[in-house]
Formats: sequence, structure tokens, C-alpha cells
Amino acid sequence: MHDVSRQLTVDELADLFEGRTRLVEKLAERDDPLGSARDVIAALSERDKLEALNAHPAIGAKKLSARSAAEQGGDADPVVLTELAYLNQVYEEKFGFRFVVFVNRRPKAEILAVLRDRIGRSTADELQTALGELVEIAADRWRRSQNV
Repeated sequence: MHDVSRQLTVDELADLFEGRTRLVEKLAERDDPLGSARDVIAALSERDKLEALNAHPAIGAKKLSARSAAEQGGDADPVVLTELAYLNQVYEEKFGFRFVVFVNRRPKAEILAVLRDRIGRSTADELQTALGELVEIAADRWRRSQNV
């Protein structure tokens, strides 16, 4: 595996984090962007944290990047997709940001259970969890891209 601690370009990081956000720009300044991501996130404004989360596509969305589509898989049970769409909307209305979870190749029905559970949390707890998941997704994407 290539060294994950090396500096990454804005474009490489934008691919890992689903868009060019303030988080991505700050990470591109670091020698170990993924290793220092949690520290960089902690120093961001709430607005910048929300921008980073909202750059990610919703679980079960129809319009996805090729990478997100592959990660989310093709299990398209219409009942699960309908509930995902509904609960994604409930989640975003409650918290004010997108539900972000490291799918890790789990089926959408399993992610639906995670979403149901996380809707019941406090905004502060959920923001921390979602940002942590964001970092896990990016790190996994980087590792996978290096094992091609």
C-alpha cells in the first residue's frame, strides 16, 4: 500500500470527500491530510463542517458519483429505498445536515437500521458521528485506490 500520510492535492481530496469544500482546501495544506483530518475538522467553523457533510450524496439517492454508486451497491428494494428517502429527509430536517455513514459495502437495509438509530441522537452527538464517518469514508477510499 502507498503511504497514506503523504500530501494529497485538492483534486485528490475532493474526490475522496465528494467535492471541493473548505475542509478539502485545509487538508490539502497538510503533509498527512487524512491523519490530521479530525484535528482540521475540529478547527473548522460549523458552517464549514456542514458544507463538508452536505457535499456527500444521500444514501439511496438516484444521482451519485461513480464511486458512491459502487460503495452503496445495487440492492434496490423499493420499500427500503422509499424508507431511506423518507428518513433521510427527516434526518436533514432535524439536524440541518446530510446523513453520512461509512457504508462499508453493507446492504441498504442495514444502513436503514443505522439511520433509524441515529435520528434519535442529539445534534451535537450526531454532528461528531457524521464527521467521523466522513473521515472513515475518505480513508477507505484512499486505501482502496492504492490497492488497485
